Amino acid sequence: MNNDYMGIISLNENDENIKNLTGKRPLASIPIGGKYRIIDFVLSNMVNAGLTNVGIYTQSRSRSLMDHLDSGRYWDLDRKINGLFIFNFNYSSAITNDIELITNNMEYLYRSKQSKVIFSSSNMMCNIDYRKAIDFYENDNNDITIIYKRVKNSSCNFLDCHVLNVGENNSVMSVGKNIGTNNEINLSMDMFIMSKDTLLQILDECISKGYYKSVKEYIYANCDKFNIKAHEFDGYLTCINSTKAYYKANMDMLNPKIGKELFSKNGPIYTKVKDAPPTKYYNGSKASNCLIANGCIIEGEVKNCIISRRVVVHKGAKIENCIIMQNCEIKENAKLTNVIIDKNVVIEKNKELKGDSEFPVVIEKNRNHYNKKAHIII
Repeated sequence: MNNDYMGIISLNENDENIKNLTGKRPLASIPIGGKYRIIDFVLSNMVNAGLTNVGIYTQSRSRSLMDHLDSGRYWDLDRKINGLFIFNFNYSSAITNDIELITNNMEYLYRSKQSKVIFSSSNMMCNIDYRKAIDFYENDNNDITIIYKRVKNSSCNFLDCHVLNVGENNSVMSVGKNIGTNNEINLSMDMFIMSKDTLLQILDECISKGYYKSVKEYIYANCDKFNIKAHEFDGYLTCINSTKAYYKANMDMLNPKIGKELFSKNGPIYTKVKDAPPTKYYNGSKASNCLIANGCIIEGEVKNCIISRRVVVHKGAKIENCIIMQNCEIKENAKLTNVIIDKNVVIEKNKELKGDSEFPVVIEKNRNHYNKKAHIII
């Protein structure tokens, strides 16, 4: 248990490039890996580091997130002292403004006994040991520690994410954006460690001057005002900031090495438990290199797929390189390749959907009885 630190998760991520999956939910509650949600990773990382007080500041459309998090009991945060606290915007605007939401709920910060904060977004998905970053922060005696990763092939990955200019002694000199011109960058993971007093100072200045709308925006623009140091993370990292990145992250989980690191390296990833019978595989069915949750019925062929709970794949159906979310039905002789299917969708008999690994086809939530003519995209 780490009594000196509290966690703050700000869900002000830009979801402009993944709107087809966030129309009815925040980015943090998008299903991933068959039975998880994106927020499970950062929340589990904080719990595994011993944090018992976590505040989550949401955007609009948060019903699915509230349902998933419940009281926090699946993360051992259903407590009489400390626990999980969720704060919602009181309007439907989609602006990314965590400064206003945090300052409207200042009592939470004042009443929390912890003196230091781990401040993070949710879309940087990894399995990180925050205790190493805490040790770095404590021993270095800096104002703010930013966690980063040295990333290769950044010309086609992590676009529009923040990049740190790291000088001597891990000092952060300035912060820019990844526009794809450099192959190797110091990628900011949008994870910060600071004292609560420093956070309160940032909030006070943002409100009094009105220049900045988010905590991270202020920090990145004012590197000269604080002693900011960078702590390197060397594990697997992905940023869910587009449909392409979401699809790739799921496909990466089919790699046993990545899957083992992501789900267990520095502690388990917790999620909401849903009881269901084991998946039933009928005679003649085939499944290879898939993550298939419980409660499914598989009669057809599935290959390189992520399949969530209560999915039915009928006889003759062939699914390859697909992500199928819960409560979907794929009827006889349907063929799907490089497709993302959101919850509660029915694909009718003999239909064919084909996308590309760079541009997967997305069928939005609740599109029951998808019975249009064959829809082929190559």
